[in-house]
Amino acid sequence: MREESIVVSPVVRRRAELLGAAGEEWLAGLPALVADLARRWSVTVGAPFRAGAGGYVARARAEDGRALVLKLALPEPGSAGQIATLLRAGGRGYVRVLDHDADRFALLMEHLGAPLSELALPPERKIAVLCATLRRAWQVPRSPEPLTEAAEDKATGLAVLVERLWRDLDRPCSVAAYDRAMTYAERRAAAHRASRAVVVHGDPHPGNLLRLPSSGTPRAGAESGFVFVDPDGFLADPAYDLGVVLRDWCAELLSGDARRLARRYCALLAEESGADATAVWEWGYLERVSTALYLLAHGAEAPSRPYFATAEILADGDGDVGA
Repeated sequence: MREESIVVSPVVRRRAELLGAAGEEWLAGLPALVADLARRWSVTVGAPFRAGAGGYVARARAEDGRALVLKLALPEPGSAGQIATLLRAGGRGYVRVLDHDADRFALLMEHLGAPLSELALPPERKIAVLCATLRRAWQVPRSPEPLTEAAEDKATGLAVLVERLWRDLDRPCSVAAYDRAMTYAERRAAAHRASRAVVVHGDPHPGNLLRLPSSGTPRAGAESGFVFVDPDGFLADPAYDLGVVLRDWCAELLSGDARRLARRYCALLAEESGADATAVWEWGYLERVSTALYLLAHGAEAPSRPYFATAEILADGDGDVGA
């Protein structure tokens, strides 16, 4: 691969620059790193994928003609955890790793098809597929070093984020939406039990769930026909992942009866996963508000608007899942 063919998306470049010297070094060394790994793993590296913000992801081809994917993650703390999660998964619920270089945050993975987000399926069907794959992904074993992998109280972390950003951004949503998010954070923190935590994906939206190639039958560990990519891979309540799923569907909620649809999706998530519906609802609302604030804080005002709008609707009145 010629060095001039290494094209990094503006989003990835910006994230690298925010890392300071480490990010600048990663950008400068990327062409040489791609060339070195191509020789080491005996692959031909092709064009990069346009999607993704966590690093450089490109098509690759093995000497025997197999289609593969090369990913070079940004030198961020979460990149090491992502590689460790995928390796422990062994293809169960997640993309299969064929080779890796943990020191350089590099992965050689199986080639997959289109993400669930691009398929013309109703939300209910997408939710069912997400839940089926999450049930498999939650079986990933914990780290063999339990003393260094304490279960994370995700709710407390999100509460700190919401409080800080809400004030720093001059209260961009109503007091009602803010108070509801903080109340739910308190409830989820109080319900936190490290012993019941599993290795969650952390961001299981439809864009992170990719279909297996259409040829052949689903492989072991991918019985749903789909697998996840890009896990955060931390220990948490499994209902947290379901809350992330519920957080989305803004277009559907804003084009119909938002409260009715949100409760319907929540009930379906609970039914398909066996999780508690109240926990799913509270995680989902907390994620909706925290995501809106996070996007706005990072200059993504337009993408933040649907999350703010749906949070305001769901905050109005009682709003709880059974209401």
